[in-house]
Amino acid sequence: MYWEDYLPVIMFLGLAFGLFSGIPVAFVVGGIGLLFGFIGSFYDMFSVMEFFNIPVRIWGGAVENLVLVAVPCFIFMGTMLERSGVANDLLEILDVLLKKVPGGLAMSVTLMGTIMAATTGIIGASVVMMTLMALPTMLRAGYAKSLSTGTIAASATLGILIPPSIMLVIMADLLALSVGNLFLGAIFPGLLLSSLYLVYILIIARVKPSMAPRVKDNSLVESHGSMRKMVLKGFVPPVFLMVLVLGSIFAGWATPTEAAGVGAFGAILLTIFNGRMTGGVMREVCERTAIICGMIFFIFMGATAFSYVFRSLGGEDLIIAGIEALGFGSWGILIVLMATIFILGFFFDFIEITLIVLPVFAPVVAIMDFGDHVVGRDVIYWFAILVATNLQTSFLTPPFSFALFYMKGVAPSSVKIQDIYAGIIPFVSLQVIGLALVIAFPGIALWLPNALLE
Repeated sequence: MYWEDYLPVIMFLGLAFGLFSGIPVAFVVGGIGLLFGFIGSFYDMFSVMEFFNIPVRIWGGAVENLVLVAVPCFIFMGTMLERSGVANDLLEILDVLLKKVPGGLAMSVTLMGTIMAATTGIIGASVVMMTLMALPTMLRAGYAKSLSTGTIAASATLGILIPPSIMLVIMADLLALSVGNLFLGAIFPGLLLSSLYLVYILIIARVKPSMAPRVKDNSLVESHGSMRKMVLKGFVPPVFLMVLVLGSIFAGWATPTEAAGVGAFGAILLTIFNGRMTGGVMREVCERTAIICGMIFFIFMGATAFSYVFRSLGGEDLIIAGIEALGFGSWGILIVLMATIFILGFFFDFIEITLIVLPVFAPVVAIMDFGDHVVGRDVIYWFAILVATNLQTSFLTPPFSFALFYMKGVAPSSVKIQDIYAGIIPFVSLQVIGLALVIAFPGIALWLPNALLE
C-alpha cells in the first residue's frame, strides 16, 4: 500500500488538530473535507466532478429535509419556555411536595430538570436558568457546593437525551431512522439517569446529612394560596405541553415537525398566560433561535462535505478493515467505540461528535453480530441510544465541559470552578453506570418502541 491509501487516516488526524485551532468548527470540518478532496483528486482517488455532489447532498440532506424543520421549532419552544417563568413555578411546587424528604431540595431540582428536559433541549439556557434559580437557594439551605453544582449540571443536561431532543432528531436523519421510535427508545434511558441521580442524592442525604440538610422553612415558596392553585400554575402547564408534543408523535397524530410547531405555539401561549410576553422577549427569542440554528446547520453543511470525501477516499472501508484486524469481536468493538465517544466528549460538543463521528461508526455497527442480545434492525436503534446516553457526559467532562462553563458564568463568586469539577465526578460516574445498564439490558431502550409497534 502507498501512503496515499492512508489519506482517510491523515484526514481524520488533520480534523483533530484543526478542531483545536480555535477556528469555527463548521469551517474546520468543511475546509478539511474540501482540502483532502483536492489532494485525493491529485492522486486519482477523488474525481473533481464529485465536488458537485457535495452541494446536492447538502441541499437534499438539510435544506429540503422536512424532518430537520423540527430543530428550529424545538429550539424556539425551549428558548421561549425559559422566558415564560414556568420553570420557576415548577421548582416551587416540587420544593413544597418534597420538603420533608432527605435531600428534598436537590431532588426537586433533579425532577424539575427531568420535566423541563421534555419541553426544552437547549442545554445552555437550561443550565443558566436552573443555576440562577436553584443554586443560591441550595447554598443558603446549607447544601454542599459540590452536591449543589453537580445536581444542577447533571439534571439540566438531561434535555439532550429525553425527547423531544434536538440531538435525536439529527441522529434520526443521519441514520435514516424514525424520529418517533428514537424518541420512544430514549425515554427509559433518560428516566434511568434521573432515577440514578435521585437515589444518589437520597443516599448522600442519609449518609452525610451535612451535605444535604433538611430545609426547615420553605425558602422558595411564598404565599401562593392553596396547593391546588400551585399545581395548576406550576405543574399542569409544562406537563400538558409535554404530553401534547410527545403524545401527538407517539400516537401518530402528527409528524415530529408538526408536533414541534405545536410545541412552539404552546410555549408562546404559556408565556402570554404567565404575563411574560413582550415585544422584546419575542425579538430576543427569535434572535437566539436563529443564532443556534445557524450554528447547527453550518456544522451540518461542513460535516456533510467531510463525510462524503472521507467515504469517497475509502475511509469507511479502511476503518472496517482496521477494526476487523484487531480481532476484538462485536462486543470488543462496541466497547472501543463507546470509549472513543466518551473520550471525544472531553474535548468536543455533542453536535460535532454526532455529525462527524456517527456517519463513520454507523456502518461498522451495522455489520456487527450480538447474537440473541440484540438482533436485526434493533441493533442500529440500540446503538443510537447508546451514543445519545454516552454524549450526556460530554457536557460535564473537563476541560471543555460546556455546562460547567455556563454554570460558572452565572454562579455566585463563592462557588469556585474546583467546587463545580468536584461536584460532577459522581454524576459522570452515574452516567457511565446508566450507559452500562443500557448495554447490558437493551430492553431499556428497545422495549417501549417495540411494544407500541406490535
